[in-house]
Amino acid sequence: MGVTSQVGYNGSRIAVSLYALELGANQFTIGVLVALYAVFPVLLAILVGKFVDRVGPKLPVIIGVAGTGVALLLPPLFPGITVLYVSCIALGLTHLLFTLPIEASIGGIGGAEKRAANYALLSMGWSVANFFGPVIAGFSIDHVGQVQVFWVLASFYVLPMLILLFKPGLLPRTAMHAGRDKHGSVIELWRMPNLRTVFITGTVIHSAQHLFQFYFPIYGHSLGISASAIGSILGVLAAAAFVIRSTIPFLMKRRTEAEILTYAVFSAAFAFVLFPFVANPYALAAIAFLLGLAVGCSNPLSMSLLYVLTPPSRVAESVGLLHTAYNFTHLVIPVVFGSVGAAFGFSTVFLSNAAMLVAGGLLIRKTRLPIADLRPK
Repeated sequence: MGVTSQVGYNGSRIAVSLYALELGANQFTIGVLVALYAVFPVLLAILVGKFVDRVGPKLPVIIGVAGTGVALLLPPLFPGITVLYVSCIALGLTHLLFTLPIEASIGGIGGAEKRAANYALLSMGWSVANFFGPVIAGFSIDHVGQVQVFWVLASFYVLPMLILLFKPGLLPRTAMHAGRDKHGSVIELWRMPNLRTVFITGTVIHSAQHLFQFYFPIYGHSLGISASAIGSILGVLAAAAFVIRSTIPFLMKRRTEAEILTYAVFSAAFAFVLFPFVANPYALAAIAFLLGLAVGCSNPLSMSLLYVLTPPSRVAESVGLLHTAYNFTHLVIPVVFGSVGAAFGFSTVFLSNAAMLVAGGLLIRKTRLPIADLRPK
């Protein structure tokens, strides 16, 4: 259910970008469109987290799945650039309502010994969707059209909706107890040093992945690469993330979370340095694979640590704060780097992001991240 529900959303990014280019939009306009995915998540993620802590995951997930399917139908029903703005805003909100409850709840399934494996498995599922979403969108654009692709993506929400309606017991119920406890301010969560470190670390690496997913369709289009090839290269990133996430239990026997995340940030920076000097699709796919290895390990490690370090009654709220940080970068990066790319060219975008990652890596090295031995047994 989770993988199917993610496919349409992940495919929508390339569909929106290439459809907007077909309508004559420039880099800045596409940056604004992609940034709109993050408007409601930035404003409402913490409130949604508190809501999930109070009522549990079932209702938010149903609203999220149904709403995402409807949002994907808006462009084909009302063609034009204006409806893309509305669709992007709706997609951001409904996707939050789907993912946040699942991420907040899955850590409680099977006890503490299953927590890291649960988040690794969930992240692997997200990687599968990240692979198939862009690939399906790219091939659909080439074979059925720029507008019809949205019908294809929306069709992936029929099965999850049926599952939710007829098998609601499949959803975990671990958030249901939380409403009995008194919640403090979200600032209290931010002031917890270890939690703050997880928020910052996860956001630094996540921002690199988001920039690539936003900007590569623009870069690939400028090189004359087909939509199918662009979607496939974006899929390679997801495939690499799947590979690295499947090895996390093995890696954590030999390295701490801090070491793994530090290596990841510097590897991502190296990949971004390479991008502006390469135009061959196969070489770009190889670099995307390296980037996918780097960014793929961040989410499961961050979510596992977050679940452990957060007070039990505030897990979804803490996940909401992390989503706020993630989506703030989603809001800022497309507009900023879309403007930078339009003004100074593609190389500036990739190299400036590499510099940001290096700075983030140096910051992580100076930060004392919690390690496995410090987790509650």
